[in-house]
Amino acid sequence: SMTADLLHFIDRHDMPTASLLGHSMGGKLAMWFALNHPDRTDKLIVVDIAPISYEHSFDTLIAALTALPLSEIGNRKQAETQLAAAIPDLSYRQFLLQNLLLENGRYNWRVDLDIFRRSATNIVAFPDAGHLPPFCRAPLFIAGANSGYVKAEDIRALFPYAALSFVADAGHWLHVQQPARFVAEVERFLGFI
Repeated sequence: SMTADLLHFIDRHDMPTASLLGHSMGGKLAMWFALNHPDRTDKLIVVDIAPISYEHSFDTLIAALTALPLSEIGNRKQAETQLAAAIPDLSYRQFLLQNLLLENGRYNWRVDLDIFRRSATNIVAFPDAGHLPPFCRAPLFIAGANSGYVKAEDIRALFPYAALSFVADAGHWLHVQQPARFVAEVERFLGFI
């Protein structure tokens, strides 16, 4: 599991504890690690996700990416233009296109879209944590004000001391849409400013 991989990484680098920051699925990993290894978690920052299972479909997104005629794409701008109708948010499109690689004169996706489609149910799920005690420290949850993914009541049972900060004019991809505000929140929490 990814939690075991993270623990192995922390052990391998001789870190008694680690501060964790994760967005979306990475946030789920960070929360699950903190709940299972609170003694190894220093600070926890969770970005635009809550410790719940979501009813979300990636079908439209995957269909749009799969329908892109990669053999006919000459540059990223062409790909971005062709995705505009299906993915209207420019910053989100540009973020997704970071996964478009030019190899041997042809564009390919860095991610296997078929595996992503088949794994979508697991991506939106959160494991049953009913057997675990709540996390006793005060993590920071940062959410996009326009996202709708995070509600305080979804966090409190497992993270009763959590602080919740909403970034204005941002959705799920707040670190892409409002990078300066996002970095300021993280730095403030970590004590860098």
